[in-house]
Amino acid sequence: MKPSSALAAFPALTPDRARSFTPSVLLREALERQRTLTIAALLIWAAMLPALVALGLDERTVREVNVWVKPLKFMASIGLFWLCTAWFVGLLPEAQRRHASVRALVAVALGAGLFEIGYITLQAALGQASHFNFSSPFHQVMYTLMGLGALAMTATQPVLAWRIARHGRADLAPVWREAVVIGLVLTFVLGAGAGGLLGSVQPPSGAGLPVVGWHLGGGDLRPAHFVGMHAQQFIPFVGALLAAAGAGRRGLWGFVALYTALWVVAMANGLDGAVFTPPPMAYGTSAT
Repeated sequence: MKPSSALAAFPALTPDRARSFTPSVLLREALERQRTLTIAALLIWAAMLPALVALGLDERTVREVNVWVKPLKFMASIGLFWLCTAWFVGLLPEAQRRHASVRALVAVALGAGLFEIGYITLQAALGQASHFNFSSPFHQVMYTLMGLGALAMTATQPVLAWRIARHGRADLAPVWREAVVIGLVLTFVLGAGAGGLLGSVQPPSGAGLPVVGWHLGGGDLRPAHFVGMHAQQFIPFVGALLAAAGAGRRGLWGFVALYTALWVVAMANGLDGAVFTPPPMAYGTSAT
């Protein structure tokens, strides 16, 4: 086993191994696991720097929020999605990482993410809305394509989950492997479930909560979408902690039940007072 590959079984931590978890070691490991997605994540996070500069210099707003807030949030989120996907690809043996289905899911995740970030950033530079913009046939088509791209990106996760469940490395702690599989499946089920409705429910205008911009008073499905999408990180993280503590599956399934209940509550709150957008052909101007 390569020295960096020892991290593949990282729930089984020893004090010496825990001390080796430096940023440079983790970066080398991520590059070995899936180089393309890791580099893409680093580049998109680097692109946040000029976007932050633009945020400080550009006073234009869309629905009372600075035009550069949305690109920054999507860059951060998609970069994390790519990096975690790269890490989980490393739970497969090296031969399985080269399987056609793995190469395809990497290409889909990368292409869909780049398209979404590219269009959102372009619209920010133009001072226009990317979401719920039905002001022209072009914007209607682009909004539809963004939705399809987001669906395709989340659909890569159950494919990866199936590969890990069937061909995962032999040195993985069972509870860790199960947590990753469950987290990836729920990323699609809960993330796409909330995202599908979110595409027809425009959130309330205004800044909302700091950083995330959500409104918790109802009518905003973004919190539920966040919970669904980030099952990719939260559930495997808890699984890693349980594996490190030598705990069994009961604790994992208890957390999964609580996490799913949180998503249900967020969905119910978001649907309470939600305003569903009319079909695009009913618009004569931008629904920004």
